Amino acid sequence: MEILAFGVQADEKPLLENAFAGHHDIRCLEVFLSQDTAPIAAGYEIVSTSVNADLGARVLRTLADGGTKCIAQRSTGFNNIDLDVAAGLGLTVARVSYYSPYSVAEFAWTLAMAVNRRIVRASNRTRDFDFRLDGLMGRDLRGRTVGVLGTGKIGEAFTRIAHGFGMRLLGWDVAENPACVELGMEYVEKEQLLAEADLVSLHVPLLPATRHLLDAAALRTMKEDAILVNSSRGGLIDTEALVAELRAGRFTGVGLDVYEAEAGLFFLDKSLEVVADDTLARLVTFPNVVVTSHQAYFTVDAVGQIIATTVQNVLDYTAGRRGENVLVPAAS
Repeated sequence: MEILAFGVQADEKPLLENAFAGHHDIRCLEVFLSQDTAPIAAGYEIVSTSVNADLGARVLRTLADGGTKCIAQRSTGFNNIDLDVAAGLGLTVARVSYYSPYSVAEFAWTLAMAVNRRIVRASNRTRDFDFRLDGLMGRDLRGRTVGVLGTGKIGEAFTRIAHGFGMRLLGWDVAENPACVELGMEYVEKEQLLAEADLVSLHVPLLPATRHLLDAAALRTMKEDAILVNSSRGGLIDTEALVAELRAGRFTGVGLDVYEAEAGLFFLDKSLEVVADDTLARLVTFPNVVVTSHQAYFTVDAVGQIIATTVQNVLDYTAGRRGENVLVPAAS
């Protein structure tokens, strides 16, 4: 059987091909799954998709009409999938429920340190042989307060690094993580966390209840000189409200690896095009903002685990097993 994989990055392709060798053939496409590209999957029983794939009702129906019966998504998040429609069409949908939390946690800290110590600005200057320190002053994090919104596996890994910095730990989640409590984390209401934290990092899934978790009111609750990092999902932040706060001169720095309207932009080369997204265009002009293209997960270790799980999900499907990563089982 040949599997069709959408949205495969150049560095990911050999890993996918090697992992499926001896099991199934795999055809890797750079294009992302959307309404326009879904017809390519006609005749493929199994389709593998990436995090920014459009798996809404129209795309799912196109896939099902073309003979697709199984979708193996190569990501943990599944907010892009209409699971009810998938179930109604009799599709099997599986995801990657776990991969290295350190990849994302470490990258979140990379963003935090980059904006705190003005690394991008300093690097750009030295490329022009400008070695002045004007405007590059950061601050020690030891003794300051970090607020972690979401203390699951990634939030816990982020917290352990914060503990190593010697920071005061505040957490917010629907349930306390005993490992974080053992590190000295105090769980508080979101409003208190935002008001007291010098650094706020987001590690919660995107659900209807968490969309715009940081809206205009929440952003105004934060300290004037706070650092904000989001390496989870772009929809957690009201980006237009964030731009308004930045325009007002608030926040020491903002590090974003995700953006709520990133589909159709991130992972693609748009350097020769006019980007019509005015909010993103304004966001990247702020000198205290660093935006990266959803790369926090992109390590050999994490991608290797994602691919290994995807292979297992496919093998479970072809063997008629319902694995632990299945979101929607096939119709019986």
